Amino acid sequence: MHLDSTRGDFLDRETRSFRYFKNAVSRHWDPGAIDLSADRAAVESMNDLVFDRFRGAIAKFGAGEQAVTTDLAPLAVVLEAPEDQAFITTQLYEEAKHTDFFDRYWQEVVNKAEAARGVAETSPQDDRWYVPEYVELFDRTEAAMEALLTDDSPANRARAYCHYHLVVEGILAQTAYFGLQQAYGPDTHPELPTLPGLTAGLTKIRGDEGRHVGFGMAKLKALVEDGVDPTLLHETVSELLPLVNATTTDGLEATDGMPGPAAADLTTYAASKHTERMEQIVDAARDIPDVEALTALD
Repeated sequence: MHLDSTRGDFLDRETRSFRYFKNAVSRHWDPGAIDLSADRAAVESMNDLVFDRFRGAIAKFGAGEQAVTTDLAPLAVVLEAPEDQAFITTQLYEEAKHTDFFDRYWQEVVNKAEAARGVAETSPQDDRWYVPEYVELFDRTEAAMEALLTDDSPANRARAYCHYHLVVEGILAQTAYFGLQQAYGPDTHPELPTLPGLTAGLTKIRGDEGRHVGFGMAKLKALVEDGVDPTLLHETVSELLPLVNATTTDGLEATDGMPGPAAADLTTYAASKHTERMEQIVDAARDIPDVEALTALD
């Protein structure tokens, strides 16, 4: 057991990490409390093409949340400040809640719709739902996080935050959640059913993810201020973007016979968000938004 006697006896409640921790506590929600009954009937009414694409999209969300729940563990090991540890416990807990939500959605909505259609029951873990780029992106993220356990250097921490918080959460997940809400939210695409349970869950999840991304941004900004070359951040993200681009709109964008948001709109959303975040990280004159702004949806 290691105690830092130079810190004093109490948590530093003015740190960003502790404020993020308190925000997570105040915004607690239960994935089991979201009513999915209207979604079951709506998903059963989908035509075959929409239903198949919808299953693929939901599977990727569930698998992604399950992956990041386990991939985050090395960061929890190497962070030393008790305020950071307090926040990371909430992030691990929230990623597990997101996994729970999508697992429940698959069993209570997707599997029920399959039974009503008379088709074989599927699992969100089936390989059929995943393009190779999706698998490679999460394999690389897992490797970047595990590298912290053998070489916890500033450069490796920067790579880990870039993989996990900037790319997987900040670009891939938040863009895909936005796209799913655009597809199945109220008054968005009349050709698609409104799914109130799904959109309610996504609203909660996107709020959590905004806080997670903000934590990673703040840590990256501190690393840059302490001497990590911003080029490392740009290069790491650039190496992953081809994998993200092959995955972000998969199963969500409008195509021949498939209504939904335009792929260009999703790409523009992702690019604008990422550009703004990188400017806030590397520009010494700019600050990371406060936690209330990060958890607001736009």
